[in-house]
Parts: sequence; C-alpha cells; structure tokens
Amino acid sequence: MTLSIWIVSLIFLGISALVSGVLKSKFNAYSNEPLSNGMSGSEVARKMLRDNGINDVQVVSVDGFLSDHYNPANKTVNLSSNVYNGVSIAAAAVAAHECGHAVQHATRYPWLNMRSKLVPVVQFSSSIVQWVLLAGVIMVNSFPQLLVAGVILFALTTLFSVITLPVEYDASNRALAWLQQTNVTNPQEYPKAKDALKWAARTYLVAALASIATLVQYVLILLGNNRRRD
Repeated sequence: MTLSIWIVSLIFLGISALVSGVLKSKFNAYSNEPLSNGMSGSEVARKMLRDNGINDVQVVSVDGFLSDHYNPANKTVNLSSNVYNGVSIAAAAVAAHECGHAVQHATRYPWLNMRSKLVPVVQFSSSIVQWVLLAGVIMVNSFPQLLVAGVILFALTTLFSVITLPVEYDASNRALAWLQQTNVTNPQEYPKAKDALKWAARTYLVAALASIATLVQYVLILLGNNRRRD
C-alpha cells in the first residue's frame, strides 16, 4: 500500500508540474501583451479597491515570481514586482484577483473566514504531519494510534486545500466580473485575463485532488491494518 502512495504522489506531482508549466507560459505570454488603457497592476488594484468601497487596504510590492497574495492580518494586497509595475493583461488579471480576496474579507465571505481560522492549525500540522505519517506506517502493527494521529493531521491539511478552492474561484469570478464591467480590459483582452486566472485556479484544484487521493491511501492502510488485527 505504501507503494501506491508513492505512485499517486508521482502522478499528481507530474500533473502539478504540467499545470504550473502551462500557468507560467500563459503568464509570460500575457505579460508581454500591453493593457490598452495603460494601467499598471498597482493602479488596477487600487481602482478595484476604491470601486468596492475599500479604503483600509494597502497595495504593496513584494519580491518573487507569482508571489502575489492578500494578507487579511494586516490588510495588504501584496503584488510581485512584475505585477505591481507591469502594464499588461497578466498584471491586471492577477492584481484584480488578489483584490478579489480583499473584497471577500470586507464582505465576510464565509469560506475565506473558515480558511483564515484554519491557518494556525494547518501551519502546525503541516510542519509535523509527514514525520508522523512515516512513523505511523512503520509502526502500524505495534502502535496504530500514531497512524491515526497522522491521518487526522493530514485530514486537516486536506480540508484546508478543499476550502481554498471556493475561495480562489470566487476571487477570480469577482475579479473577472469587475474587469469586464469597468472595461479595464477590453473585449479582446478579457478572454486572455480569464484564461490566465483559469490556469491559476487549476493549480489549487490539482493540489486539493492530490491531497484527497493521498489521504484516502493512508486511510486504506489504517483500515487494512484494523482488519488484520480483527
């Protein structure tokens, strides 16, 4: 059964690499297509925040490639330099998406609130879960309770991945609706912004499916051991 875990992990690792590769290719391509209105990513972000009546969120530049994120703790939309300064379809799409999270926060979107509450728990569980699971599989016959603990910890990280899906898809939907309604992207640019965000969302989908599949494998190990003991 442990072999099947490795096989499942390798399959999803390959799928994840493929999706990430396509995402980077799309982002690079759309980063080279100028936005016709000449707005930078930071300008797009600030406009979306203003249009949604949000005045207490800062837009800041951070290091990294595709490191963009919204931080609800200090209310900042963090944009990578390529997005913050970029005047492109990709920059507009990413900036609007991250502001979508800010709008979620301001409107108390329930899935975002749930994910935020899980962050401290998941940070702890993710730091030890692999070691607990490894020890649990090795000692499954003599100390099955350790594997039970590992499965519970991994289930928490899986739950976090699943809850992340509606959060990310909703943020993209909010971003795309705003980009279209305000004509920040014209009819030729909008489908490309939508395509970029579609592939970004798929990275989260693959991660969630991989986590679910791996969790099922560990549960099967646990159930198989229980049947042998009975």
